[in-house]
Amino acid sequence: MFTTSEALDLVERTASAEALFGPRTTDPGKRKEVRRRYRALAAVLHPDVVGPANTRAHTASANLTRLHHEWTNGTTVELQTRTGAYRIGEPFAVGSIANLYEADGPYVVKVVRNPALNPLLHGEWQALRALERFTDWNPWLRAFYPRLLDTSGDVAKNSRAFTVLDPLLDGFVTLKDVQNAYPDGLDGRDYAWMHRRLLKALAGAHQIGLVHGAVTAENVLVHPEQHGIVLVGWSFAVESGQRLLATSKTIAYPPEVQAQQPVTAATDVHMAHTLMADTLNPNENRQIAFAKGCQQERPQRRPDAADLLGEYDDLLEELYGPRVFRPFALPQTGE
Repeated sequence: MFTTSEALDLVERTASAEALFGPRTTDPGKRKEVRRRYRALAAVLHPDVVGPANTRAHTASANLTRLHHEWTNGTTVELQTRTGAYRIGEPFAVGSIANLYEADGPYVVKVVRNPALNPLLHGEWQALRALERFTDWNPWLRAFYPRLLDTSGDVAKNSRAFTVLDPLLDGFVTLKDVQNAYPDGLDGRDYAWMHRRLLKALAGAHQIGLVHGAVTAENVLVHPEQHGIVLVGWSFAVESGQRLLATSKTIAYPPEVQAQQPVTAATDVHMAHTLMADTLNPNENRQIAFAKGCQQERPQRRPDAADLLGEYDDLLEELYGPRVFRPFALPQTGE
C-alpha cells in the first residue's frame, strides 16, 4: 500500500509508463502485478479519497490513468498540424463539446468529440486570435485570456478539429472547484478579486464586439495564490448581435438565449452575475443584491461590464474600506 504522499511523489517523478510499471510484456503474471500496482496507487489518489480541493492529487490521478492506459495498450495518438505534432493519451478533463488532453511541451490539446461541432472550435480560434490582436495593444489584459498556440486547421470530412493551447495547469483550478471546496459559499472579500478580474476580462472582449456566451464556473480558471483569473471556453463565442451557434443543456442561460434571440454583451453580464450569486455565501446580502440588479430580464436594462467595474469598486469600498491583498487558498485535504 502507498500513502498519498508516496503515491504523489512516485507519479510526479515518473517520465514514462515503462518507468512506472516496468517493460511492457504480454506475460499474464506480470500484467497482473502492474494492474495491482496501478490500483494501489489509484486508490489513494482518487478524488473521492483526497477530496475536491486537492488539485495536485487530481492531476496525479489523471496522469496515473494515462500512464496505465499507455502501458496496457501500448499506444498514444499523435495529432499533427502543419507546424507541429502532439502526442496525447487519456483526457484529463471533459468539457461541453470537447475533451482536454496534456501533451509534451507542455501543451493542452482540446479535441472536439463530434466532428459536427468542428465549427465551434473554428469560432473559438477566431475569438482567441481577435483577443490576441486586442491584447497586443492592451497588454495588461493578456493574462485574462487563454493563449492559442496551434490549430488543426481544416480537417477531412468526419475528422475532428483540435486546438493547442498554453497549458495553464500549474496552480490553476476552476471556479467550480472553488465552489465545491466552499459548499457554504465564499466570503465576499474573497470573491471580490475574482469578480473584478472577470469583469475586466468581459469588458475587454466586449470592447472588440465579442460575446463569450458561456460564462460558467467551469470556464473560469482561478489561481488562488497569485489571484489570477483566466476566462476560457470560447467555443460558444460570437460577435455581438448574432445568435449562439449552439447551446449546452448544462448551462442556465439568460432569457434572450432561451428565446433563441441574438446575444449581446448583456448576455455575458447576466451570466457573470448569476455565477456571482451562486458562488457567494448567502449572507453576503449587499453583493448578492448587486448581482441581482445585473440580471434584469430585458438585456437593455443590464449595465455594461466596463461601467460595472466602477460601481462594484464603490460597493466594495463601502463594505470593506480601502483595498488590501487578502490571501486565498483552497482547503487542504488528503495529505
